[in-house]
Amino acid sequence: MRALRFVLGRFAGMVLVLLIVTFVTFVVFYLLPADPARMACGRPCSPESLALAREFMGYDAPWYRQFAEFLGGIFAGRTFGTGVTAIQCGAPCFGYDFQNNVEVLTEIGERIEVSFSVALGAAVLWLVIGVGLGVLSALRRGSAADRITMAVAMAGVSLPAYLAGMIGITIFAFALDVVPKNGYVPIGEDPLQWAWHLVLPWLVLAFLHAAIYARLTRSQMLETLGEDFIRTARAKGLSERKVVGKHALRNVLLPVVTVFGVDLGALLAGTVITERIFGMAGVGRLLVDGIASMNLPVLLGVTLFSAVLVTVVNFLVDLCYGALDPRARLI
Repeated sequence: MRALRFVLGRFAGMVLVLLIVTFVTFVVFYLLPADPARMACGRPCSPESLALAREFMGYDAPWYRQFAEFLGGIFAGRTFGTGVTAIQCGAPCFGYDFQNNVEVLTEIGERIEVSFSVALGAAVLWLVIGVGLGVLSALRRGSAADRITMAVAMAGVSLPAYLAGMIGITIFAFALDVVPKNGYVPIGEDPLQWAWHLVLPWLVLAFLHAAIYARLTRSQMLETLGEDFIRTARAKGLSERKVVGKHALRNVLLPVVTVFGVDLGALLAGTVITERIFGMAGVGRLLVDGIASMNLPVLLGVTLFSAVLVTVVNFLVDLCYGALDPRARLI
């Protein structure tokens, strides 16, 4: 029963956060000076045509009514215009791209595989490598391996993503010619080529993020190994493997899981720089294109969709946190 209350409480909190994020996001984009109706109207656009465009797109209503219609569209769908020219946007409707005559969620769906492929593959690598190196450095504190690992981690933390990507392409794609330079192959078309085209983006993102996880894991591991319960476990005669693996590592994973949820949610929402550098048309690329054309429905839809992903991932992290540390269920 306590576990159920914990899950329901976290779920209610997630819904509340999503409602707040939806409201704030809508208001921010509503206050932007760009006029989607004017952009959709084209040139020349008479005042009469502009008024008809605003009415058709729903921008002639007060902001609170627009927000209510936008929120209702997420749950029940939405209709733009009336009569034979009406446009149906099925639930969940995150907006309609009038510049390209397609639902925003459809555009996101066409690109989400790219962003998910890049993010999930890189996440597995950086989590395994980062935590592994962090534990190794802590257990061999002061050794050459520890100093080398922390030096590399410092370089990874300091290096900008775009520079790391350019260095990776220059060395491995152009100089050595061992990996593809850019592009994306769907996994359903050719799984081997899918993975081969993603090797370099995975390695670049893993290098940047593993550095953070190595430093975090090392500091947490050193702190945990000095705790009383670790000394008690050793005094009982437990092997070092059990002390580290069963007792120390479980406590170390708590902050690591928290940071992992934030990073994974952000990457699933679109790796803007990585997709741009490696020529992949993911959600991040869609956001950049929307900014370039000031396509407000796309910007609003992608931003809200990204917020949903981040919030859902953090909700799942909360559940994992409760599984790792039962005391969290009492909070």
